[in-house]
Amino acid sequence: MSHQPTPPNPSPQVALKPFSVTTFQNIDGMLEKVHLVTEGTLIYLRETSDVFIRVRNGWRKLQLSELIPVPDESLPPPAVSSYVSIKYWTLHLVALNLPFSGDMRADFQCFQQAQQAGLMTTYRAFLSSHLQDLVTVVRKADRYNLPIVNLKGETLFNNWESIFNGNGGQFNIHVPIYSFDGRNVMTDPFWPQKIIWHGSTTNGIRMVSNYCEAWHTADLAAMGQASPLKMGKLLDQKTYSCNNRFIVLCIENSFVSDPQGK
Repeated sequence: MSHQPTPPNPSPQVALKPFSVTTFQNIDGMLEKVHLVTEGTLIYLRETSDVFIRVRNGWRKLQLSELIPVPDESLPPPAVSSYVSIKYWTLHLVALNLPFSGDMRADFQCFQQAQQAGLMTTYRAFLSSHLQDLVTVVRKADRYNLPIVNLKGETLFNNWESIFNGNGGQFNIHVPIYSFDGRNVMTDPFWPQKIIWHGSTTNGIRMVSNYCEAWHTADLAAMGQASPLKMGKLLDQKTYSCNNRFIVLCIENSFVSDPQGK
């Protein structure tokens, strides 16, 4: 009885993840923004043309081959800012650097603090407002295929839509949530109350009776919906007076909007 030869094992399919490149003016800028650079990021210094890779405990300089000159007739490269991060395949969830009462201009604060931290993409408040439900803050094209990560690139949610599946936005409490200045809001005493404002149902729909009059009042009698982080949920359903000063989160957004809204 003849035996058919066993076919060779097929080569394993490797899913390649896009890499991240960050540009700084010089090494001082690189050191200053250390908390914004995730492990595995390539770093280019414009003053010296040196390239580094971010490793667990610091940076390693890469040895480059000989220079290939740019032809004289080529157009000059576009001007870039002191911090440019090419990371289009994730959305970052970051906290504001201060706790806030229910009276806040949250979208503007998210926009401004992201700019001050050197982040070039737009951030919106993780809040339902009088203009928009929280679930729709991220545009539809980005809700299903982009992981939600913290400032260091650690995954909090598989995608935006998974936050609003009715389980209260359950996440791994061992993955920190960082502020724009790099502090862990879940452990740092600067935020004594480990609670986040959201003003939403578990499905991300605005709660008009519990969102501090569209985030325009810190009145003791007004109420806002919020979530204690110790529950491991972003959308737990607890109601608090709007005079409380809680954590406010911001979500990276791939399109530019008017930051004066909320």
